[in-house]
Amino acid sequence: MINISLLLAFVLVANCAQHSVKFGKKCTQTAKDGTYEKSFVWIVNNKINPDFDKKITRQNCISAES
Repeated sequence: MINISLLLAFVLVANCAQHSVKFGKKCTQTAKDGTYEKSFVWIVNNKINPDFDKKITRQNCISAES
C-alpha cells in the first residue's frame, strides 16, 4: 500500500513540473529490429520533445503485438 501511495505522489509531483503524465497502454513504433517500448504510465517532457505524443499511441501497440 505504501508503494502505491509513493507512486501516486511521484506522478502528481512530476505532473506539477514541466512534464506531462500520460496514462493508458501506449507503445512506440516498432523499430527495424522488431523492438518497441510499451508502458501504462508515460512521463513526458513536452519542452524537449513536443511531438512525443504522436510517437506513443495505442495503435502502435496493436500493430506491434500482431
